[in-house]
Amino acid sequence: MRMVNDIEGVERIRFMTSHPKDLSDKLIKTIAECDKVCKQLHLPFQAGSDKILEQMNRKYTKAEYLAKIEKVKKAIPNISLSTDVIVGFPTETGEDFEETLDVLRRAEFDNIFSFIYSRREGTPAAKLDFVLSEEEIHENFNRLLEVQNEISKRKNEAYVGRIERVLVDGMSKNDDTTLSGRCDSSKIVNFKGDKSLIGKYVNVRITQAHTWSLNGEIAD
Repeated sequence: MRMVNDIEGVERIRFMTSHPKDLSDKLIKTIAECDKVCKQLHLPFQAGSDKILEQMNRKYTKAEYLAKIEKVKKAIPNISLSTDVIVGFPTETGEDFEETLDVLRRAEFDNIFSFIYSRREGTPAAKLDFVLSEEEIHENFNRLLEVQNEISKRKNEAYVGRIERVLVDGMSKNDDTTLSGRCDSSKIVNFKGDKSLIGKYVNVRITQAHTWSLNGEIAD
């Protein structure tokens, strides 16, 4: 990334994802020190229970994952974090699921990509019997979203009043007078503007926070 960071004309570099076991101190330092690298990290944890992580062959524990999150936050205080979570792995119990909620509350991700487990033939997990009923799994999934929605809204509210540099992606699908783009932290920002700004960087003052997006106005 350091070499890409030095290329003229490249203004924004987004490091998309890493397996937790591969997130090295060198990589964290590079993200922190390279000014063109977006201060955003997608780090999947999948489940909070050590038992489930072992059965998923994830090669790390809950404590090790959270330690890496703390290391990232210390090195990059303004980092935006996202993750992947699976609910309803066959052997997951109610107690295992509570460990997953604990990771959400302690890591405080800006947003998550969450899924209910589905069998894949040919995998070891496909041979396992489910501990929880389908109804219980869906109830846990809804609880997961409730916890994360509160965290995401609170994290977004901290942006109100800030001026963010937004790369304009295009017009809103619902309003042809509203532009939509992403700031450094990959949060979606919607604001009034002309389509001539598409593909350009615009300074936007954030005026309103939603759970999954921000509203703003072009800054003077």
